[in-house]
Amino acid sequence: MTHVILATGDLAPDRANYDDSYVATREVLQAADIVFGQLETSFAASGTRLPQARHAVLARPDGSAALARAGFDVISMAGNHCMDWGREAYFETRRNLERAGISVVGAGKDIAEARQPVIRTLGDGTRVAFLAYSSILPHSYWADERRPGCAPMRAHTVYEQIEHDQPGTPARVHTYPHREDLAAMQADIRAAKEQADLVFVSQHWGIHFVRAVVADYEHDVARAAIEAGADAIIGGHPHIIKGCQVIDGKPVFHCLCNFATDLAMDEAHAKSKSWNEIRVLAEEWEPDFEGLYNFPTASRLAMVARFEVAGGKLLKAGFLPLHIGRDAVPRLPAPGSDEHDAVVDYLRQVTAEAGLNAQYRQGPGMVEIHQ
Repeated sequence: MTHVILATGDLAPDRANYDDSYVATREVLQAADIVFGQLETSFAASGTRLPQARHAVLARPDGSAALARAGFDVISMAGNHCMDWGREAYFETRRNLERAGISVVGAGKDIAEARQPVIRTLGDGTRVAFLAYSSILPHSYWADERRPGCAPMRAHTVYEQIEHDQPGTPARVHTYPHREDLAAMQADIRAAKEQADLVFVSQHWGIHFVRAVVADYEHDVARAAIEAGADAIIGGHPHIIKGCQVIDGKPVFHCLCNFATDLAMDEAHAKSKSWNEIRVLAEEWEPDFEGLYNFPTASRLAMVARFEVAGGKLLKAGFLPLHIGRDAVPRLPAPGSDEHDAVVDYLRQVTAEAGLNAQYRQGPGMVEIHQ
């Protein structure tokens, strides 16, 4: 029997009825054997916003139960919002998720807990491990021996002046992974592989809003993870689709874009310096004061990663195209529809622009990824 594992993009609901976010996808999610997602908010009654938090929304505790009703089983808290509202809100969020029957990965009371895998067993006995890391890190959001936070996969940046005789001209940007974080991640993957047949690794990484570009360190981290035994890599954070690649037969999704992410905007926010500084990174991004999805136009195109598993092996990997409208509700367009084809076409374009090797073709139940 073949089992299905699904992985979604970012989750940050911010509305009166959280169940409304999943009305168009609940049936598909609930039919899967395991559903994984990346949380970008806190489900807590109260918290103290940290000064280094940027866009921070404190969602209500009942958001956890809504995720469970939608079909989610495993949630990563390894991201740049895990500690936005302080340690009390972090611990309450984790408790609320676990009470709803959802396993949390990628964050913990200390670094040891943050690095622990979540392992789920499928009906045929296949054991699937999940690990999660974040490269997008406000200061002190990563866990250490005495501090809660997420599992870090930090990266360094170097700017190289291309025209040395021309002050102020654009620089070439180089990034490379933090050595200790990279070694720790590889050790985690090897340990998880001893306990499970398959290891799925979530990476919160990449360059937000900039079309196609994949940072150097992503390639290094992806290859290191697969060399250590990872069977698939699930990327998020940039809020737009990024291309895919296949390394040694293993799929790497550089970014799935969003899933259930609400972003309302008022005029004050639209005129703020911080929003306009980020806005210049995107191709087209104008405020929509009546809508719930104030992201760039390209962010309307998203996907759910889909994996077919049996007998301890990953048989196929691919994705379900998503379209997200002004109401911020993700919907699954039918194969052959304009919205479905727009996702696939965009993914083909950004994959080629980034120099990645993945190829896509429509198969039964999903668009399949091949080399």
